Amino acid sequence: MKKGFHWILEGEASKLCVMYRTLVFGADGRVGGRLAAYLEEYGLEVVKCGRGFCDLKDLSALKRVLLSSGATHVVNCAAVSGLEACLDDPETAHRVNAMAPEMMARICRLEGMRFIHLSTDYVLDGRRKGLKTEEGKCRPVNVYGESKLEAEFRVREEMPDALVARVSWVFGNPVRPSFPEMVLRRAMKREPLAAVADKWSMPTWVEDLCAWLRFLAYESGASGVLHLCQSGEPVSWHSYAITVLKCAVKHGLLPSLPPVAEQKLDEQAGFRDARPRHTAMSCERLSSLMKKPVRAYEEAIDMAVARYAADPTLLSSIS
Repeated sequence: MKKGFHWILEGEASKLCVMYRTLVFGADGRVGGRLAAYLEEYGLEVVKCGRGFCDLKDLSALKRVLLSSGATHVVNCAAVSGLEACLDDPETAHRVNAMAPEMMARICRLEGMRFIHLSTDYVLDGRRKGLKTEEGKCRPVNVYGESKLEAEFRVREEMPDALVARVSWVFGNPVRPSFPEMVLRRAMKREPLAAVADKWSMPTWVEDLCAWLRFLAYESGASGVLHLCQSGEPVSWHSYAITVLKCAVKHGLLPSLPPVAEQKLDEQAGFRDARPRHTAMSCERLSSLMKKPVRAYEEAIDMAVARYAADPTLLSSIS
């Protein structure tokens, strides 16, 4: 791995310290934005690459960014993740979600950079219930999942030492709100609540995710496919919402638990591309690598809601 060095003077003594520079793609997104800030808070140097910095459809420009970044580590959080956006423009989805990560992997291999590519639970076979391991069958049912699975193949073929990290249902970044933040905001405005009760996955708290990625980037040489999510049994969007609301009552954001109507996946009018039903991932390999248990999703949700209760303005801008 390529490394840079500098000298730190401490009184009369000095020591040689290894300096890392991390290039984060998708640095204006839900995960990438928080990851870039998290690494900076940890004292690490970060190069932020968002949509306005590099068009990932332009592979030549992407190559120039990689080669000029001086990075020792690259984490790709960028993707066209909207299922209907991928359905409407599969060519862009293919270039951004599959071809761009392949180029990242190639340059990282040639330049000796550590590469972590974020994938998704939507690559998994969603027909069977239960937690899915990294060795489980993949069978995407939409354009988005197909493009992300192709990326996994391309990245691993181009750079066997790369880490492909699958994530699911990321929450906890109010700057880029997700399902729990929207549920909280609607409940606090006393609006009717409803959620799909026949689709299951596993929530992932962005704060834990950032900590895992830091560990995997700088303290672990893990490669291949790895599932990054909270621990627990598969949860539906409906039970996810109930858990969030119970925590909101506990921490004083709501006076009582509001009702949440149950919906069916097949009845969602805005879903024009298919959604897999059962994609909850097992995090046992992650726990083994870290040599400690992974936080349960209920505890992670409680901690996130407690933060919102401590500073309710974090939710004020979410519509």
